[in-house]
Amino acid sequence: MVRRSQSSNPRSTVVLTSGSDWGTRAAEQSRSSGAELPLPRKQPAKLKALRQTIGVIRTALNAKRWHQARFGLSRAQALVNALPADLTTDERAQLTALRKKFAARNTRAAADARKAKAAALSKRSGGKRSAPKPSAKKSATRKSPEKVSPAPVRELGDRLINRAALGYGPEAQSRNQ
Repeated sequence: MVRRSQSSNPRSTVVLTSGSDWGTRAAEQSRSSGAELPLPRKQPAKLKALRQTIGVIRTALNAKRWHQARFGLSRAQALVNALPADLTTDERAQLTALRKKFAARNTRAAADARKAKAAALSKRSGGKRSAPKPSAKKSATRKSPEKVSPAPVRELGDRLINRAALGYGPEAQSRNQ
């Protein structure tokens, strides 16, 4: 049972309800919309607020925050109504597209579109799929360490370089043997 009266007067009648009237009581408390918020006074500020609201609606729809999107749509509608139509043609078109996206949020068509998009992304890589390449770390561990061959001797020409001191001359070969 729920106590219905909020009065502190002890003589007031208290009605105990089982909760069957909650639907009608909730209907009296209307949902707040963005239209009740105060609008900016000057026209450039209204345009800026409208563009910001459109951005908020877009991010809310992408993140599936439906209550925030509904609030933003009503706020944007109030801003569009407060501005001349010739200044807001692009914004009106964007709002129409966003309203359609919001209206189609829980429909079968929206679910089918999401599935089609996922299927298109998976097919994008091409026809045949090659086997995954082994990582460099695995291939380095599998190979046995081989004897490292020395770098080839470069021909240095007739420069004034002491090849024997660098290990390229015949003296170095005779030392190694």
